[in-house]
Amino acid sequence: YRYFLFPPFHVENLMGQFHDRMDADMEIRGFSPHTRRAYLRAMHDLVRHFMCPPDRLTPEEIRQYQIHLTRGREVSPGTFNQIVAGIRFFYRVTLRKNWLLDRVPYQKKPRPLPEILSPEKVGALLSSLPNLKHRAILMTVYSAGLRASEVVRLKVTDVDSERRTLRIEQGKGRKDRYVMLSPRLLETLREYWRQDRPSLWLFPGQPATKPLDRVSVHRILKRAQRFAGIPGRIYTHLLRHCFATHLLEHGVYIGVIQHLLGHARLSTTQRYAQVSTRVLRETPSPLDLLPGDEIPAPAAE
Repeated sequence: YRYFLFPPFHVENLMGQFHDRMDADMEIRGFSPHTRRAYLRAMHDLVRHFMCPPDRLTPEEIRQYQIHLTRGREVSPGTFNQIVAGIRFFYRVTLRKNWLLDRVPYQKKPRPLPEILSPEKVGALLSSLPNLKHRAILMTVYSAGLRASEVVRLKVTDVDSERRTLRIEQGKGRKDRYVMLSPRLLETLREYWRQDRPSLWLFPGQPATKPLDRVSVHRILKRAQRFAGIPGRIYTHLLRHCFATHLLEHGVYIGVIQHLLGHARLSTTQRYAQVSTRVLRETPSPLDLLPGDEIPAPAAE
């Protein structure tokens, strides 16, 4: 019935004024363009599913849509929660519905531990790339623990060779921070600058007035993985995980690592203690703390 009232080519009209109003609500609150696009896409998909204006949908219909996401589309918990966040924002903020919070739940998200690469494998990745710019990009990601979105937004002026720091401007959460500038990285960046002469963006894209795309960083890493012959799943954020874990294994205080990563909560950084082999090796088992030299073997039957 709704399909004939609102055919598919009228989906944009079903959102109508709500699209601009929701976008304005997010802009007022300082949401990033990426988050705004994701939340708006979530609402457009919801409207397209029911072919009905969003202000006419009931809590039970939204519940059925959540079941559809889980059983029909089989989306990942991360995607599910991002869609739910967009729906909750629309009904709680834009429409000011008071039934939302307890009727549209999030999904419990698993927290798997990353499989950390050894320093030798990271070195093989970085040295496998013949292209100087590509090598400099991955070295910057690993040496400073940057996100892909942060390394592509670096400007030439963010490199302070005198203070040996990198300035990360408006990282995740719109927070600025400083990280260390490795002398080895500085030498590579100087060589890269003499070759390419970037003017605004440290790693410009096409055209040079725009920064490099985040997808390009991932492609560079996959190329390095292929050249180095390293099996397994390797992604850009893994180098950030390796940065934190390798620092922890070398005895760097976890509070310092938290600052370098830009984490708001220490608990987020503490997960690296679970994958640090040094922490595991240096933590004694209670078996080794028992009194006596040895535990007697069981008597033979």
